[in-house]
Amino acid sequence: MGVPERPTLPLLLSLLLLPLGLPVLCAPPRLICDSRVLERYILEAKEAENVTMGCAEGPRLSENITVPDTKVNFYAWKRMGVEEQAVEVWQGLSLLSEAILQGQALLANSSQPPEMLQLHIDKAISGLRSLTSLLRVLGAQKESILSPDATSPSPLRTLTVDTFCKLFRVYSNFLRGKLKLYTGEACRRGDR
Repeated sequence: MGVPERPTLPLLLSLLLLPLGLPVLCAPPRLICDSRVLERYILEAKEAENVTMGCAEGPRLSENITVPDTKVNFYAWKRMGVEEQAVEVWQGLSLLSEAILQGQALLANSSQPPEMLQLHIDKAISGLRSLTSLLRVLGAQKESILSPDATSPSPLRTLTVDTFCKLFRVYSNFLRGKLKLYTGEACRRGDR
């Protein structure tokens, strides 16, 4: 039986610096292709969802927030080119970032924001910034700019949420769904 694989020093340093939203210069260029990295963010999102699930009726948002629809039609997704997938992921990530920031602002304006909720909002903001940086390194941003002869993507499907639980559920589902599908395909494509 062999020795278990240990993470390399650059990977460990990257995982420590990414939550701070700092650019990671020593990071391997395709860090997002290491499944442990994305799984860490998915775990944080799921944890935030679970914490807010315990509050049946609250905490509610004082206004509805628009978020990306996380449903995936797998047949249609597989037929999309990686560029079209990148557009959908970038649009969704952007809208999700705006939604989490809006949730943070609404929480700050509440009379007594729960400390644990504030912690998970802050983690989500940091996580989304880090994921955005990792996707840039992967080249997703330039892929999301379609060539002039490409068909324009369909508008991003959205929905509204009225609780922090629903907001974190969308965050968790987006990372586990479209983001994971896209990074898997983009990483496989890059390995060819």
